[in-house]
Amino acid sequence: MSELIRVLIVDDEPLARRAIRMLLGPDPDIEIVGECSGVEGAEGIERTNPDLVFLDVQMPEVDGFDLLEQIGPARAPVVIFVTAYSDYALRAFEMHALDYLLKPVSDERFAAALVRGKEQVRLRRAGREPEAGLGAMLRERSRATRRILVRDRSRTSVIDVGTIDWIEAADYYVLIHAGAETHLLRETMNELEQRLDPGAFFRAHRSAIVHLERVREIGESTLGLADGTRVRLSRGRRRALEAQMARRDG
Repeated sequence: MSELIRVLIVDDEPLARRAIRMLLGPDPDIEIVGECSGVEGAEGIERTNPDLVFLDVQMPEVDGFDLLEQIGPARAPVVIFVTAYSDYALRAFEMHALDYLLKPVSDERFAAALVRGKEQVRLRRAGREPEAGLGAMLRERSRATRRILVRDRSRTSVIDVGTIDWIEAADYYVLIHAGAETHLLRETMNELEQRLDPGAFFRAHRSAIVHLERVREIGESTLGLADGTRVRLSRGRRRALEAQMARRDG
């Protein structure tokens, strides 16, 4: 007997999770290891280690893409998206060969998506990476990341990037300074820089990224932010910063 495929359902609507459970119920290859909301999604994936996730795209606090950006495509399970998007928006999934279910989900469409999802899981178990579509889609979307998820034990904080003042390197972590709050995120500066809008954020130093709207003074080796914070500025980066701010203001 082949190993069961472990499935996690991530959706903010209990009725939607129940519907997926009912559709999965008759399949002898499936083991449902849990269900949760988007805010609980990262912890749920880490805890249950699923092979396959049914993931709602549109959730009010943490949507499906926010969750996948937090996990990273390299660590993500096989994903079947569940969405209420219009046909026009669905082209993005189709272009990247990612499977999706359109709400309300029909039995026939669900069965077809599940067959494909199971095939992807078996390919991955055999050491054959099934598709690069998820990584490509996240890279495209990450150029304009709107929210960053920070886990602290059993709690997940959702940070709107517009509230960030500056970001500071801390070994293999970063410290995100947003108003009176500071959040420790397990991510490198280079990784986080790739996720931020280059029109809004600037790498002032190898250990500092600043939100351009917060910059009030540009010195020879430091920047003055709106709250009085002084941030290091690398030699040779001043002209690049001034040019970027001029483009932004122009």
